[in-house]
Amino acid sequence: MDIEIYFKPIDTGNFDKADDYLPSQLGNIISVYGPDGAFPDLDKVQLAIIGVNEDRNAVDNKGCAEAPDYVRNKLYQLFQGTKKTKIADLGNIANGDAIKDTYFALSSVIGELVKKNIVPIIIGGSQDLTYANYCAYQDLEQTINMVVVGPTFDLGEAGHDLSSQSYLSKIILHQPNFLYNYSNIGYQSYFVDQNALELMNKLYFDVYRLGFVQHNIQEVEPIVRNADLLSFDMGAIRQSDAPGNKNTSPNGFYGEEACQIVRYAGLSDKLTSIGFYELNPEFDNFHQTSHLVAQMIWYFIDGFNHRKKDYPVGDKSKCTKYHVAIQDNKHEIVFYKSRKSDRWWMSIPYPEGMELKFKRHHLVPCSYGDYEKACKDDLPERWLLAYQKLT
Repeated sequence: MDIEIYFKPIDTGNFDKADDYLPSQLGNIISVYGPDGAFPDLDKVQLAIIGVNEDRNAVDNKGCAEAPDYVRNKLYQLFQGTKKTKIADLGNIANGDAIKDTYFALSSVIGELVKKNIVPIIIGGSQDLTYANYCAYQDLEQTINMVVVGPTFDLGEAGHDLSSQSYLSKIILHQPNFLYNYSNIGYQSYFVDQNALELMNKLYFDVYRLGFVQHNIQEVEPIVRNADLLSFDMGAIRQSDAPGNKNTSPNGFYGEEACQIVRYAGLSDKLTSIGFYELNPEFDNFHQTSHLVAQMIWYFIDGFNHRKKDYPVGDKSKCTKYHVAIQDNKHEIVFYKSRKSDRWWMSIPYPEGMELKFKRHHLVPCSYGDYEKACKDDLPERWLLAYQKLT
């Protein structure tokens, strides 16, 4: 598929210092689809930036469609890290006559990139674009795990049309369904209906309150390491750090916490796409939020550059194996610790007769804390949740 047909070139004429980037600044390193250049050659490209100027289904945040170029303006001024990665900026996806056409274009592009082992970095636009990102995995014929960083679950009301506040229900109900697990990082209880929380529990989805995450930021790493797709709602960040969102709140993550989360995402060998949504330049004092998103993307790239490629799906020879019997030998949990990165996984018993498409989910990322808990004869919650889902 020729994905170039879906894109418009970037007008860099209004970018700061566009004609004066230093050799080590990203604006001089990223292969950009600009007005005077050809579409980037994707050969050996590892990361691809995609802008989506779409906000027709945004709820109370019209204007977020303008975000991609504001982010690029700040991103291009940042300096390259210690390692080099081939990055292409493919431009902005041209909006379709109907919003479903934009969804189709974005989904098609992401699907093609993932097949080429290129990780798309999507800059929205409104968060309903997460639905298009999810649909890109349909042709890959595998169930996926999705992580959303956001203050709410965005389930919407029954019967509501697809929007930035109801996309999750559309994903859950989508047929064919290939969502294996959904994780929310940073929900705020006063924004979440208790019925929605009960639904998350019934579906064995794992959701983590803002306060828990802020006090246990290292526990985010295994959550994100289990994701194929990550969607980041900029409304999850407190207003003082990210004012560029009409729906932002006084509480939320600090900017440095947001950067830590997306660096974890970059480090994950499993994650194959990431998106940043709901940045609205109209409310962005001094372009502070645009600058923050640019720095978050920088941290994602930095994490990607330090991937260890030690996910023990097949060959486990580079891992140390631990057997822990708990509850009077009722359960035995097998842990694997990578000797390369010191990261941990635990094996979930795979039921006989279970469809092969779920087999990739029997090895669950975990932390050393889960191993310690098992050694104290206590089932780790992460293991129990995964076990219930598989059985």
